[in-house]
Amino acid sequence: VQLQASGGGLVQAGGSLRLSCALSGRTSRQSTMAWFRRAPGKEREFVSAIFRNSGSPIYADSVKGRFTISRDNAKNTVYLQMNSLKPEETAVYYCAADFTLILSSVRMSRAYDYWGQGTLVTVSS
Repeated sequence: VQLQASGGGLVQAGGSLRLSCALSGRTSRQSTMAWFRRAPGKEREFVSAIFRNSGSPIYADSVKGRFTISRDNAKNTVYLQMNSLKPEETAVYYCAADFTLILSSVRMSRAYDYWGQGTLVTVSS
């Protein structure tokens, strides 16, 4: 299984970006796929996930109402639409996948077996 993240870049505060994470090697619909981020000097934190099969979205409180996670099963790709971005959301964003985790573990980075390489999002003030 491989994950390829893309879509990062430089955006002004209040702007939008869409991140993509393409999964290869298995069917993405069978996986829970998530986005985490690590800001400079901070620990990695959960951003959002889409649960396997049901496609139920889960969000960190800090991004609710601004970020939207979605899945295109035909493309084996998960997207993270990020709107109203804030400078403090400057970070490397990582996608992750797992095929067996339970819902209660979805926010835990250690629950994910597969990780992409990360894509840098820079939000300027």
